[in-house]
Amino acid sequence: MNKSLFTLSLVAALSATSVNTLAQDKNTPHVLMVLSSYGEMGADGTLSKPGFEFDELSKAYAVFKQNGVKVTLASPKGGEPLADKFDKNKPYNQAYSNDTAAMAQLKNTKRLSELEPAQFDAVFVVGGKGPMFDLHDSKPLQAIIRDIYVNNGVIGAVCHGPAALVDVKLENGEYLIAGKRVNGFTNEEEAAFGKKWTKQFPFLLEDKLIERGASFVQDGLMLNQVSIDGQLITGQNPFSTVNTAKAVVAALGLTVSELPRFKDDESILLVEQFFSDSSKARARYLADKSSFDPMLLGISGLYQAQHAQTAHQLAVAVELMQLTLADIDHPMLYEALVNAQLKLNDISGAQSTLEAALKKHGTAESLIALKEKVYG
Repeated sequence: MNKSLFTLSLVAALSATSVNTLAQDKNTPHVLMVLSSYGEMGADGTLSKPGFEFDELSKAYAVFKQNGVKVTLASPKGGEPLADKFDKNKPYNQAYSNDTAAMAQLKNTKRLSELEPAQFDAVFVVGGKGPMFDLHDSKPLQAIIRDIYVNNGVIGAVCHGPAALVDVKLENGEYLIAGKRVNGFTNEEEAAFGKKWTKQFPFLLEDKLIERGASFVQDGLMLNQVSIDGQLITGQNPFSTVNTAKAVVAALGLTVSELPRFKDDESILLVEQFFSDSSKARARYLADKSSFDPMLLGISGLYQAQHAQTAHQLAVAVELMQLTLADIDHPMLYEALVNAQLKLNDISGAQSTLEAALKKHGTAESLIALKEKVYG
């Protein structure tokens, strides 16, 4: 082949590659992930204002990346937003932190007001307490959500992320969420876990979603719940993140691939199984404890007991605490278990639990104080 012919062939090959790359980029779904800019660090090194939930960012990003979805990060102010306190050692957080491209985006998020909605096939609003302060009334975000929705795009939000939906109106003046099934962080979950910031909220998310005409769908305390109503996909709390992101991927017309299964999500799914079939759930746990997080299961039992509204909920809570007591062995869990057994009128069980607790933690004042309550 002479030099000229070789040059022409090379140019043709490079041109074909460029065309193919452009075609691939054009056909790759593009998701806008939105983070709160509200977080600020105080002089004492603790949060003076809450930010976004890093766990939800890293889990959702992992789902999108695994499924070949292009992601752009944005926030009201742009730049690097501040996350709420999180565990850097969690596998999904480590994976995100080790992803150079992902971290580069996080350190320089796009400003919402500078974005063109037509660029995106979906928006996914990450939770944390911050969205309750700066995403619910963000006019640029409302316009982005409305335009993506009107153009048959997908709207996803998890935990407190649905706060971004409460004031979005369609062209006919109706609220986007009116008449649609949605969920988000519940009033029950706020009472149990949101005490630090809840009093500063402009509203409770569950109340506002209902006020806007939405049909609020919820599962039990901190259980995995995803609501899908056409293009609108919402998740109840952090443990709903992976399934919410998967639902967004599916709504974009992609076949969802499986991720590595995270222990915390698997543990919450196991808690749900205890409510429907405790014998199978117990067998699963005992057959492979390494797939679950005993601490999370035990703490879930503790909170389920504190907020139980039925005898069945209380019985499941007792079973969860009993099952993980050997792994956790903490006076607080013994105390919660004794109180739950008393509520079920299981006096002998409460006495047995207290005796075991006193043998191991005999100096714990909270346990000593239970003696009179248990033995009368």
